[in-house]
Amino acid sequence: MSVLQHRVHRQLELPESAEQLTDLMVGREWLVTNGLGGYASGTLAGVPTRRYHGLLVAALPNPCGRTVMLSEISERVRLADGTSVLLSGEERSGDPLALPAARALASFELDDGLPVWRFHVGSAILEKRVWMPHGQNTTCIRYRLLEEYDGHVRLNLRPALNFRALEAPVSTPLRDGYSLRAKDGLIEVHADGPAGLPPLRCHADAAHHGFTFQPVRMTERLFRSERHRGYDDVGDLWSPGYFRMDLPPGGDATLTVSTESESTALALSPAAGLDAERERRQHLVSMAPASSRTGVAAELVLAADAFIVSPAYRATDVARSRAAGDDVRSVIAGYHWFTDWGRDTMIALEGLTLCTGRHEEAGQILRTFARYVRDGLIPNMFPDGSSDGLYHTADASLWFFHAVDRYVTTTGDRNTLRRVLPALVAIADAHVRGTRFGIRVDEADGLLTQGEEGVQLTWMDAKVDDWVVTPRRGKAVELNALWYNALRLLAGWTEQEQERDPAPLDWATHARRTHASFNQRFWYDAGQHLYDVVDGPDGDDAALRPNQLMAIGLRHPVLDPSRWEPVLTACREHLLTPVGLRSLAPGHPEYRANYHGDLRQRDGAYHQGTVWPWLIGPFVDAWLRTYPDDRRTARSFLGGLVDHLDDFGVGSVAEIFDAEPPYTARGCIAQAWSVAELLRCLLRTEME
Repeated sequence: MSVLQHRVHRQLELPESAEQLTDLMVGREWLVTNGLGGYASGTLAGVPTRRYHGLLVAALPNPCGRTVMLSEISERVRLADGTSVLLSGEERSGDPLALPAARALASFELDDGLPVWRFHVGSAILEKRVWMPHGQNTTCIRYRLLEEYDGHVRLNLRPALNFRALEAPVSTPLRDGYSLRAKDGLIEVHADGPAGLPPLRCHADAAHHGFTFQPVRMTERLFRSERHRGYDDVGDLWSPGYFRMDLPPGGDATLTVSTESESTALALSPAAGLDAERERRQHLVSMAPASSRTGVAAELVLAADAFIVSPAYRATDVARSRAAGDDVRSVIAGYHWFTDWGRDTMIALEGLTLCTGRHEEAGQILRTFARYVRDGLIPNMFPDGSSDGLYHTADASLWFFHAVDRYVTTTGDRNTLRRVLPALVAIADAHVRGTRFGIRVDEADGLLTQGEEGVQLTWMDAKVDDWVVTPRRGKAVELNALWYNALRLLAGWTEQEQERDPAPLDWATHARRTHASFNQRFWYDAGQHLYDVVDGPDGDDAALRPNQLMAIGLRHPVLDPSRWEPVLTACREHLLTPVGLRSLAPGHPEYRANYHGDLRQRDGAYHQGTVWPWLIGPFVDAWLRTYPDDRRTARSFLGGLVDHLDDFGVGSVAEIFDAEPPYTARGCIAQAWSVAELLRCLLRTEME
């Protein structure tokens, strides 16, 4: 079957009201990625509202890390009759909602996951596409005149920039010493900066084009979302001048911006480069299981591609893996601001790779993280610009067992199991004996406990200054469910691969003790659900949270089956929403209905009611464990998230939502485990 048969398309329905259209254009965002951790992203209006927006955010070798190289392009269209329309990036110092383009936008769609705009400019229809060649820090923006028009259209494109680290505030002062070099349609912008900071290369490709050197300092640019989030919201940009490109009827022009060498960035013509990227995307769909090659599932296959990266910015790790005959793969937890996180990677691995047919990359991810194990822990995260992982997590290493199990079950790859088994044994052994942050098995009851003052170790990890919002020190419910699952898996693996574990602990005996203690200690009879934490600093915590679902839905459920139904009922009645599960039940004194305000307000709500779409996965798993023949009801829980694909980060799934209607999307516009769990659940709930 030709991959060209697997076309994936989503078109937004645009409102008729200019005011509503303006709100949509500023409030919804697009994302294109390059497989390295770099990306291009912005609002549909072309007005950057976040520090993270940019037409080229390059993933550069550490210590540079991800760097905003090109913030925006002002796009002005001039017709033969003198009509002039500013499509995006207007010169502004005030309200970013004053958008002439709102009157010109005819449609916005995702074509094979890539953004496409069409504008009515007078009697002309102009199409704009954005893509990134895979494996390059390069962005291509192509403009095409779609219908016959009596005369040429001229584009004036003014790039604006302030080279800065991704997390640096928009108020970061402009660098001194920007310099410009020009030759044969190629413009290079150089700046003083850290070692390894490359120039930005801009190349115009059109039948007739030129560049006008006209440096401009654009002052007091307003970044609307930064203001709402309580950060610096005004900054300056610098433009070296503008490109002029003429479009004849039926013709096109492309601006390529890149930090790669000229020979790499321009190796393919724009037309060949776009064809190659579309073919790659269609091939991804063709690799997926048959049920994932059409409709929403196919869209999610393409959305999943954004998160699977080769972290070339960690050059030492790449060299070490390749020397061993392997390759490095990891998972970006969310765009725009997350890097690769161990917990998110292991939870998302099945949906991102096994449900999309990307089995080889799944194995590479597992082998990559096995090399990072230290003191029985895999990294919680890798900070941007650093090659050293941070290990402050109590659950990521336990999710590693789950990911390995799903991989081996799906692929039958015993070789990878044998390669990572020593790391798994080392993890379990360290937990029994005790490791960092007070993570250890309590000898009194065999339950896993953890906690250190001022450190957040579970997935509910919000912290502001010295305030750990949900410390959960003690014996957390999902950690013990994961620990039991890991023990049962390890007991089976070590029995099958005995020569790999010459002096094994009796993992099956540990598992039996954990099971008995868990069912004795965690049942909260008054609420007919599980305690969230037992033996914490303040005793047992009976807060109704979704963490208890892991005690039912994992491969080896630790909770006695007689208690599955009441737990599921409590979670359905108090936590389930159309877009995921609340992180805390309404009525609790710490419950927060909305996630908004400055950092302290937001993090105070992050796990105190805020809805997390990834939790629909554990809920569906628990539902089908309890009611194995009721896939129809399980599938009904996914409808709100499917509808959400037109919202926020178009074509992807948000990190979080407010806890009450209208369940406004918040946080990252595209989150790995949100996409992964929705796709996995769609496949799991298919009706025969």
